[in-house]
Amino acid sequence: MSKILIDADGCPVVSQTIELAKVYRISVILICDTSHEMHREGAETITVSKGADAVDFVLVNRVKKGDIVVTQDYGLAAMVLAKRGIPIDQNGRVYSDENIEQLLHGRHVAKKIRQSGGRMKGPKKRRSEDNEKFQAALKQLLRQAKENEEMPGT
Repeated sequence: MSKILIDADGCPVVSQTIELAKVYRISVILICDTSHEMHREGAETITVSKGADAVDFVLVNRVKKGDIVVTQDYGLAAMVLAKRGIPIDQNGRVYSDENIEQLLHGRHVAKKIRQSGGRMKGPKKRRSEDNEKFQAALKQLLRQAKENEEMPGT
C-alpha cells in the first residue's frame, strides 16, 4: 500500500495533506529535524538530528515505488523519482522525468549567481489559490494510487 511522506521542515501543506490522506485511507509520515519538530494527529512523525540534508536522506531511504512525497526540494524530488516515487510540491506541481532536469539546472544557475554576489528574488507570498492547486493535484494522485492498488498485477 502506498503512503505519503512529507519533507515537513517548513512545509505549508501538512494539515491539508493529512486531511486528504484520511479520506483515501493512506498513511502519512512527517519527517522533520529537531529544530522543526512537529506532531500531528493522523500522522506518524520521524524526527532526525539537524544537519544538511539529514531529513532528505531518511526520507529517500523510506520511499518505495508509488509512494507520494511532498517536498519543495528539487534534489530530493530527483532522488524520489529515481526510486519510482511520486514527488509533488506545495503548489501542486508534480515533479517528473520531463521537468526535473530543467528545475535542477535552474537551481544550479541560481546558486552560481548567488555565489558570485548576485541576488535572486525570493519565493512569492503564498496565496489560497496555491493551497487549492495543491489539494486538487494531491487528490488526483491519491485517486490514481487507489486505482492502481485495486488493479491486479500492479
